[in-house]
Amino acid sequence: MTAVADCALDMRGISKTFPGVKALSNVNFAVRFGTVHAVVGENGAGKSTLMKVLNGSYAPTSGTIRVGGNEVRMRKPADAQALGIRMVHQEINLVPDLTVAENVYLGRMPGKWTWLRKGEMIRKAAAVLKELGAAINPRERLGNLSISQQQLVEIAKAYAAQPRIIVLDEPTSSLSEHETAALFRILRKMRGEGIAIIYISHRLKEVLEIADEVTVLRDGSMIETRPIEGITAAEMIRLMVGREVSNVFPKSQAEIGASVLRVERIGDGASFRDVSFDVRAGEILGLTGLVGAGRTEVARAIFGLSRLVEGSVVVNGRKVVINSPSEAVRAGIAYVPEDRKGDGIVPAMSVRENISLPILRRLARFGRIRRSADRSLSATYVKQFSISPPDGERRINLLSGGNQQKAVIAKWLAAKPAVLILDEPTRGVDVGAKAEIHHIIGQLVADGMAVVMISSELPEILGVCDRVVVMRDGRASTPLTRAELSEERIMALATGEEAA
Repeated sequence: MTAVADCALDMRGISKTFPGVKALSNVNFAVRFGTVHAVVGENGAGKSTLMKVLNGSYAPTSGTIRVGGNEVRMRKPADAQALGIRMVHQEINLVPDLTVAENVYLGRMPGKWTWLRKGEMIRKAAAVLKELGAAINPRERLGNLSISQQQLVEIAKAYAAQPRIIVLDEPTSSLSEHETAALFRILRKMRGEGIAIIYISHRLKEVLEIADEVTVLRDGSMIETRPIEGITAAEMIRLMVGREVSNVFPKSQAEIGASVLRVERIGDGASFRDVSFDVRAGEILGLTGLVGAGRTEVARAIFGLSRLVEGSVVVNGRKVVINSPSEAVRAGIAYVPEDRKGDGIVPAMSVRENISLPILRRLARFGRIRRSADRSLSATYVKQFSISPPDGERRINLLSGGNQQKAVIAKWLAAKPAVLILDEPTRGVDVGAKAEIHHIIGQLVADGMAVVMISSELPEILGVCDRVVVMRDGRASTPLTRAELSEERIMALATGEEAA
């Protein structure tokens, strides 16, 4: 039992019921000051609901909450913040049109807004960002930053508020190994300052590295809380899913054929230059590197979301000029973006409507959508990809992250592409959904599709890719074969310790 003196948080008998759904059932959860307490579980296990009860977004149906030994009732997030509880959400929760510094101090800006106070705020934000190891200009407009940089700003905002309890929900989902190491340094510093840190992650290797204790949730119930010493990733997976999940990143065997996509010395004049690689039928080509290396920018440019100023793109032996996503789709290229919420789905639409979006012309006759064809298409992919719940009419934003991602992949496969570019395809999804998504990717390459996969997760890159291109400062290495791959080699290229 956690002693009251060092108990930062003690949630007892927490249940939460929504109409027709019991999201939490009698959960007991205690966290000590000066520790990192990990929470793991599949999507839908109740992690987010428990944290929303903690931060005042939801009132528990039953149960009690004590913070620092005192029983509290939180009716809104502001109540939790007043108690020193801060939450860093997985989905970016900032204002794109404000500067970085303004976002860091959002809600806590100086009362008298003068240039002197603004300068003070910028200096303080710069100091916090420096402490986090984030090379970000506090005067920069937030919307100009990459998703990974925005994630670091979100963490800086929480840290700058000097919290007693901080909740981090998938904080490294957009971070590279290098940026993750920098984050862990600051978490250890925060732990040394006596802050209680709740760390939610699907990356079990990180949990084993940073956590002092781990709580496993499954189907809305607390399964077990254990010290991190003596528990393995395999045990955590078994507790999370109630079964063994072997080989989360399986390597599917596929016959590799001719080159499908080839880019030659492409550049956008800003983020990357002189990038060349090709990907062949039946092949998974990995694209990795540190945050800001230019990986996503390369993918967006190939798909026509930004303009190439140099180089050429060749698809199935034919040179193509792509100035828009519609031209990319016609050329046989599909792109599943990193920001699932912002770019991948239309949240208010159903699963069926999202899957149909890229091919509405194909489903139409005399200007009207053929409903039978539309429903048949979505039903086929819902069944093929085991999207749960298996209801094409359900609003897509009500699905778990893993099921949303499967629907986004289905959407682009409906366009029948020759090459599929996947940007962080398993970001923020649980271990079971990761295995399912990689099974889908394995089926695609077995059927002869060419796949480019961008990932910051090195075990994923090492596990499934046939060749890997490492990017650094907007330039690409010569592709590495599987025989040449290791985490050390990739990091040496990514950090410049080894010449590309």
